[in-house]
This record gives sequence, C-alpha cells and structure tokens, in this order.
Amino acid sequence: MVLKTQSPVVLHFGAFEVDLRAGELRKQGVRVKLQEQPFRVLSVLLQRPGEIVTREDLRHSIWPADTFVDFDNSLNTSINKLREGLGDSAERPRFIETLPRRGYRFLAPVSSGDRKVAGRTRAWKIVVAVLAVAALVAGGLFWRSRHARRLTEKDTIVLADFANTTGDPVFDDALKQGLRVQLEQSPFLNIVSDQKVNEEFQLMGRPKNGRLTPDLAREVCQRIGSKAILTGSISRLGAHYAIGMNALNCPTGDSLGSDLVEADSQEHVLKALGESATRMRRNLGESLKSIQRFDAPLEQVTTPSLQALRAYSLGMKTLDTKGRTAAIPFLQRAVELDPNFAMAYARLGALYAGNEAPLSAENVYKAYELREKVTERERLYIEAHYYRDVTGEQDKAASVWEVMQQTYPREVEPYSNLAGFYGQLGNYEKALAEASEALRLDSDDQDSYATVGYFSMCLNRLDQAEAAFKQAEERKLEGEGLLTGRYQLAFLRGDEEGMARVAESAAADKPLLLVLQGFTEAYYGRLRKARELLRRAAESAKQNGAVDTAASFQAFRGLMEAYLGDVQHARADADAALRLAANRYDRSAVALALALAGDAEHAEKLTAELNESFPSDTGVQRLWVPMIRAAVALSHKNPAKAIELLRVMSPYELGTPRLLPIYERGRAYLMLHKGSAAAAEFQKVIDHPGIVREFPVGALAHLGVARAYALQGDTAKSRASYQDFLTLWKDADPDLPMLKQAREEYAKLH
Repeated sequence: MVLKTQSPVVLHFGAFEVDLRAGELRKQGVRVKLQEQPFRVLSVLLQRPGEIVTREDLRHSIWPADTFVDFDNSLNTSINKLREGLGDSAERPRFIETLPRRGYRFLAPVSSGDRKVAGRTRAWKIVVAVLAVAALVAGGLFWRSRHARRLTEKDTIVLADFANTTGDPVFDDALKQGLRVQLEQSPFLNIVSDQKVNEEFQLMGRPKNGRLTPDLAREVCQRIGSKAILTGSISRLGAHYAIGMNALNCPTGDSLGSDLVEADSQEHVLKALGESATRMRRNLGESLKSIQRFDAPLEQVTTPSLQALRAYSLGMKTLDTKGRTAAIPFLQRAVELDPNFAMAYARLGALYAGNEAPLSAENVYKAYELREKVTERERLYIEAHYYRDVTGEQDKAASVWEVMQQTYPREVEPYSNLAGFYGQLGNYEKALAEASEALRLDSDDQDSYATVGYFSMCLNRLDQAEAAFKQAEERKLEGEGLLTGRYQLAFLRGDEEGMARVAESAAADKPLLLVLQGFTEAYYGRLRKARELLRRAAESAKQNGAVDTAASFQAFRGLMEAYLGDVQHARADADAALRLAANRYDRSAVALALALAGDAEHAEKLTAELNESFPSDTGVQRLWVPMIRAAVALSHKNPAKAIELLRVMSPYELGTPRLLPIYERGRAYLMLHKGSAAAAEFQKVIDHPGIVREFPVGALAHLGVARAYALQGDTAKSRASYQDFLTLWKDADPDLPMLKQAREEYAKLH
C-alpha cells in the first residue's frame, strides 16, 4: 500500500507550538522562521524528550541515505540555527542540551494537545519515519534538483546497502537481496555483482563485504565506470513499515527516480518492496512491455520469509569472502526456514558439486521441482544445471543456455557454459568465441581468462593463450584455473623453468597442480615420481574435506598407471578410488582404468551400472560407456569390435578428454596390423598437443606411430619416431616394461 501522511500532529513545549505536517514552529501564535533541516532536527528531538539522541541517530533519521554532504558541519549549523530560533543557549540550555561526544537531549516537557509525550509513541514513530523516508525519496533535491536522462542497456547500477532504522536485524541484507532478485528479472537493467564490489573494496583498502553506504556506493560507481547508484531505506511506522528507494546518476548527481511505499506488517514488507522495485524499473528506463513480461512477484519467486532470505544473502556473501564450506550452513538454514526456497537449493547444489555429488544432485533436483517459484532468469539457471548436473543431458542444457543468452544477452553465465559445451563437441573455434564474449562482458572474471587461454591452447594458439594469461596477471587476478593454464602453457612450450615457477608460486592448497606435475612426470616416463605427486594431491584433497576430488585424483593415478603398463598399481588405485567415488565420471574413469589393466569383468560390471543409472547422460552414453567397452574388447583381443564401438565418437572426437578414444582406436588398428590407419590415429594425438597437453598418451603416441610405420615397412620413419619417443623418455624409470620393449623394438630396426 502507498504511504499516506496522517492527520495534522501538533506538539507543544514551553511557549512553542510545532505543526509537523505544515513544517511550522510558532511562539505564542507567531510563526518563527526556521529552515527545513533545523526543523527536522527539532522533530527528531521532540520524538524522544529527555533521552539522549546521538549524532548518528540524527544522521540516519534526517539526512537521506544518498545525500552527499559534510554531515558534521551541516548538523552543527542546524543545531545553532535551531537554538537561535528557540532563543536557547548551549552554555545554559533550556531546550537543547549538548552532551560532548554523545549527542543531544531535549530538556523541556513535550505534549500533544492535553497529552504529554513521553518516549516513543506510535504517532511519533509515524511522523519521524515519514520524515526520514520522505527525506530519502527527496534525496536527489539535496544534491541536484534536475532529473537525469534514463539509463540505457549498456549502463550498470551499484546497489547500496539499505539504511535500516527499525532496529530489527532481520531486514539487514534481506532487503538488498530481495531488491537484487527483483531487478535482475529485467533483461534491461545490469546490476553490478557483489563480487565486483568486493574486488573494488580490496583495491580501496577496505574489507570484503564491508557496508556499502551511499557515499561508498558512489565512489565504487565512479571507480568502475557505472552509471547509477540505487539506495534504499526502511523505517518503522508503529506496526507498519515505510520503504523508500532513490536512484541517482553517480557522475552528475542527477536524480533518476524515487519511490515510497508502506507495508502494513513485517509479513508484507517483501511484497511492498517488490512493487516499489517494479516502479523503479520504469523510472530507470525499462519499457512497460519488458516489465510486464518479467515481473514475477518478489514474495512468490524467492521466499515469503525474511529470515530465510537473510540467511540466503549471508550465505552468498560468505561464499565470496570465506569460501564454499563456510557458506553452506547459511544456505542450509535458508531451506530449513523455508523448505520451498528454490534458489537456496540450487545454490547448495552448486556448492556441493565436485565434492559431494549425491548431495549436489539432490539439491538441484529439489530446485528443479520448485522451479515455478522463481524468476525467469532463475528458472533458466535451475533447468540448465538440472540437465547438465543431474540427468547429464548436455544438449538440453545447451538449449536452455541459448534461451538465456537470447533473453539476457549481458549475462556471462550462458556464454561460459556454452563455451564448455562446444568444447565437448570439439568445436574449439565456437567455444573460443563464446569464451571471448564472456570475457568481454566481464573483464574482471578470472575464470573467463582461464577459459580463453584453455581453448586457445586447444587450437594450438599459444601466443593467444599467453596474451589472455598476461591480461589476467595485469589485473592482479589469480586462481586455480589461471595457475593450471600457465603451467600447461609452459609445458607446451617445453619451458621447464616456467613450469617450476608456476608450481613454486602456488600455495600448498592447490592439489590440482600436483596432479599436473604428476602427469608431466609420467609423460616423460618417470612413473615413480608421478605416482608420489598424485598420492600427495589425493591426500591434500582429503585433508581439505574434498572426498570426491580425492577420488578423482586416485582414479587419474590408476588411469595413468594403466596407460604406462603398470597393471598391478593401476588395479589397486582404481579399487581405492572406487571406495571413495560417488561421482559418475570418476566411476567411469575407474572402469576404464580397470579395463586397460585387464580386469575386464570388474570393468564390465561398473559399465553396466553406469549404463543403467544414467540412461540420459550424454557423457556417460556417448563417451565413457563405448570407450570402456572398446578397452574391454581390446583386452579380449577383439580390435574390430573396439573400432565399431568407438565409431559413435567420431563426429566430436577432438572434444573427448585427452583424445583417449583416438589413442584407443590407434591401438585397435595396430592389433589389426593396419599400419597406415594406426599411424593416422596416433598422428592426430601428436598434432593436437594443446588438447592432450601433459597427459602421457601424448608421449606414447610417438611410440604408436613408430610401431605403425614398422608395420608398413617404413623403417626410416619408424626409426625417427622411436627416436622421438626414446628422447622424451631419456630419463624414464629404467625398469618400466614399456621402455624396455621400445628399446628392443628399436634395436631390431638397425
């Protein structure tokens, strides 16, 4: 309901009469000239006769949250003018007493009609709240009186924290989060993320998640080149609440619009906030057609519980400052307070992903079931993650990302996810284009730099990858993805010192780098060192509580050992990984390792379970199941069947992990004594080092080519390829059976 002023309220003290509605002070019936700001100070003091009113109380109650003034000077001036109007003295006060370093106190008795005003009556709460919120809505007049032009689709908005003068902490964080959800329904408005604000806070020397006051919001706005700030406040009106919002052009100070609304109870605050936010969208320049299409009621699409919304907001803030583990309890509390809070389930699913797969799937599934209770943007987010992470239907997920991309063209997420999708198809040109667009939309997103670098390497464009990593470094961005990319770039260039620098610069809690170092050692045949590095990586992950990650590393170790012919250790590590692995893809890697290690029975059993449990999963059905069964066929000396099973992957084989199916096809052709076909497959692996990178099949492909040329009788080419392989393995563990066999084969060519 829209806020309406009450009937005239007249107060008396001494010979003075105050008409709050008219804004007039009279002495014995004669009007006393008093400016607006001193009058507001008087109104607040009259609200609390005999009580200490701090300077901060006056600031929050009178000066709009978005007014940029010299507060101390303005308040001192107002007090002096007020005393002058009342004929009062600071040294011998009759009305206004100054308490040094504490505030002020109104000394005289105050009455309304025949009633004495003592403490905070409901009428006075209404009056002061009206004054406070009206001041906020009129805030543009304190700075600039004219209205600015409306925003465009390219402009961004910084949301300040709400000024909460109710004394009820439930409104802290919750209202700003609710406002963000309501505004982010809009394809027109572009709200600066909390992460971006926190990054700017750090550059300003301020702590993450510090309070974003209007002054700071304006500074952040100007520093990052945004166009506007949006401030809000909530004040108590007895049992009612007044909510005000004001938008200002941060470079000029011009008003972009304001709104004021009243809620008749705490339970209706979110409804009132949503209605007010809708009007503000119109004020900011969004078309009526857009608003009508994307305007789901706030209390219906988030949660009707302020407590749940506050817990959700605290969880998202904690995620940015303290990480996943610290954020989860807040989101768990949010769904406890409101079991129908869809986005809280979706965020929990995202936080559990990669570490606790069953919990991740469970929470994303709950969000999917509740997806009618979210905004359009959130619905698309939930559906895409459901198809990608629960059912594994990557094609459907990509279709949702495409709709989101069309509906919200400035949203980074659909571009980055479509980049990953096209990468899985082996369409690296398109993947790089999507990743580059994501980076253009948010040039401070470290993951986008890492993704651009990754797909540039897949295309063997090492200079382009280096440029992306350098730009991230210049922006002082860092993260596991960037460290990984820099390490792999150094590997592709044969830069051992560069790899060492990256490894030494990384903190001890970067176990993925240990995995990459382990693969590198295996690439050069140093299996003992490789095994130890991957053991350390798995232990580090376990110590950090990342059990699923530890399982992945254990499975990788088994796979690596299997490719290098260490059957005994491969089986042991695969079994150890299986005891930890709940993730379908880790179990798939385990099954492949067992198949390569000759344990066909166990591999077949796992494959049957995967096939039955994930009938719609694109990765399981199009990649892992046929690849595992092809490896089993090879272990049974049936290369023709292996080639037939691998045929399904031909259209997108360049997008498969480390080109393993291509390598397996090469092995099958060798077994069939088709040297030309085998050489072609192994050469594909060699020709795409940016995809294979440091995984040992990159080195083993040289051995495969050597054997393929030998089958063709091309001794010169075979000898050259053996030399390439033996050069790579010049420091390999001398007792590796594969190395001994390669040397024997090479010797026979002379």
